[in-house]
Amino acid sequence: MKLRKFLALASISLACGGASQNGTDVVSLPQQSSSASASSQVALAQSTGREERDTPIPITNADAVWGSRHALVTLVEFSDFQCPFCARAVDTVGELQRDYGPEKLRVVFKHTPLAGHANARPCAEAAQAVRMLGGSRAFWTFYDLAFHDQQNLSDASYEMWAKQSGVNVSALRDALQAKRFSAKIDEDVELGKTIGVNGTPAFYINGVQLSGAQSADKFKTVIDAQIAAAKEKLAKGTSADDLYAVLSKENFKKQGDDDDDADTKTVWKLPLGTSPQLGPKTALVTIVTFSDFQCPFCKRVEPTLQQIKSTYGNDVRFVFKQMPLPFHPRAEPAAEVALEARAEKGDTGFWAAHDKLFDSQPHLDDADLEKVAADLKLDVAKVKTAISTHKYKSIIEADQATGDDYQASGTPHFFIDGRRLVGAQPFDKFKTIIDEELAKAKALVAAGTKPENVYDELTKNGQTPPPPEQKTVTFTTAAPTKGPASAQVTIVELADFQDPYSKRVNDTLDEILKAYPTKVKLVWRNNPLPFHPQAELAAESAFEVFKQKGSDGFWKMHTQLFTHQGDAGGLERVSIDGYAKTLGLDMGKLKTALDTASHATDIDADAKVAKAAGISATPTFLIGKGNATGAAWTAYYLAGAQPAAKFKKLIELSLGTHP
Repeated sequence: MKLRKFLALASISLACGGASQNGTDVVSLPQQSSSASASSQVALAQSTGREERDTPIPITNADAVWGSRHALVTLVEFSDFQCPFCARAVDTVGELQRDYGPEKLRVVFKHTPLAGHANARPCAEAAQAVRMLGGSRAFWTFYDLAFHDQQNLSDASYEMWAKQSGVNVSALRDALQAKRFSAKIDEDVELGKTIGVNGTPAFYINGVQLSGAQSADKFKTVIDAQIAAAKEKLAKGTSADDLYAVLSKENFKKQGDDDDDADTKTVWKLPLGTSPQLGPKTALVTIVTFSDFQCPFCKRVEPTLQQIKSTYGNDVRFVFKQMPLPFHPRAEPAAEVALEARAEKGDTGFWAAHDKLFDSQPHLDDADLEKVAADLKLDVAKVKTAISTHKYKSIIEADQATGDDYQASGTPHFFIDGRRLVGAQPFDKFKTIIDEELAKAKALVAAGTKPENVYDELTKNGQTPPPPEQKTVTFTTAAPTKGPASAQVTIVELADFQDPYSKRVNDTLDEILKAYPTKVKLVWRNNPLPFHPQAELAAESAFEVFKQKGSDGFWKMHTQLFTHQGDAGGLERVSIDGYAKTLGLDMGKLKTALDTASHATDIDADAKVAKAAGISATPTFLIGKGNATGAAWTAYYLAGAQPAAKFKKLIELSLGTHP
């Protein structure tokens, strides 16, 4: 396959050992033997340039970059490898690279795999692994191959494209199995949500948004204007190092000021609960904040919130809701510290911890958190226990469930008297809403409403969240179960033994069953995906174990298959035979079952039910009351390897105990 001509341009920057004259890692591809380990490849391929985080659209050392760091224009692309419109834009971007060259144009890639594209996330994981193992040039080769062969997104293709990109396939497998770079995908997705990416492809040209697969002329109009603006900035003394940050801030703010699309008018009836509050109950305006102590955008908005406090004083109160995001591993421990501070010293202690934690970010390791606790004169032993035992997990999960209800999917996320404001917005954005709400509140008080009742009065007719999506299915075949037969709630898992996300969710499911030992049971249903060539055989073998050894035997085989999922040959026939022997199976019956695919009908039956219900990805869960087999069954729908809080919310809804 012929690669785009822009790769030839990359050689301009590779002439001096892969770095441009300003010392930037432009499109490096480390030279290495094919036997290089994953760790050595990462060490070779990691960029050591200064990250550009002080900008609305940060550029990090983990991003794939084409072009010079001192280019006049930076184009950031948010894209999905399965999106046909993104594929259409590939040649346009290539044309721009050819016409402007690496000294005028820099291109940065951000991952935005869409939920409806089953192959987009796995391909993004592979592409990011290639970036980290082989550098930016390897990534762009993979990018080109993937987009020009979009109909063949599969594990086998990812390995082939990685090899063509100069990346060791064993190292790629190791990285994917360990999910070593998956957090980068989540970070990009969350960034997109925060800045307003709601479809793919989306582009930001020095911070100027351009959505969709536009013509090259549309891009050139913006790029040419930005080149002129960049030259003017340089002439006035802006350094080349700071050029992108300065222009992107100005352009992004200008767009934000002109953006009328965000819905800040709808009022939501958001419960305050018993969350920490700063400011008097008689405050006339209430700002509810969903926040994450590891989120850089949450930290970035803190000076704005301080400005609100100093401007409005006791007229505004803040209510804090915990929203640690799953790809921020230190956010939950930090939340535990803040909640322990509240337990020891009340809301005053919580807000003191809140400030200290954001001051400490990004340093939130255990030693950092213990120092925060000591500085606040907390009981450090209790803080350590809270972190290790997840003492306040139920409070955190309750806040997460509320955030999920009200679609607070990213952080920071605000509700000002129930009116939504998303992201690290400038003071003026807050001020506009606060002033409007303050006028309403004063009118209510003048009419006789007590100040402490103003929030309830302003939001009493507000919108409540729509109920979670439900699906009606009819399963008729027997299936393995785990948990008591008398359980009130059934979780049906539609999954694939070769799917890494089906593997990832197993610990969460174990946690759920432990949390509801008498109330919840789990039912396994097969949905082997067509691009996982070993999934069908694994499903056949597990079903034969179920026939011979019942549910207990099935779950033991389930453990073996997922444990060895990423091993070389881990799901091949010889390995499956080995797992079966350890379980004491009748090997003759197993051989017959696998040779004749005797359980294909049962497996296909599950897959057909999934397809009829519009379920195409794995893992997918159906959660509801009663028995899920033998008759039409309506249950809540949950797609993907979701955190425990989302399962618990649907379980509580099924039980009628969700607040």
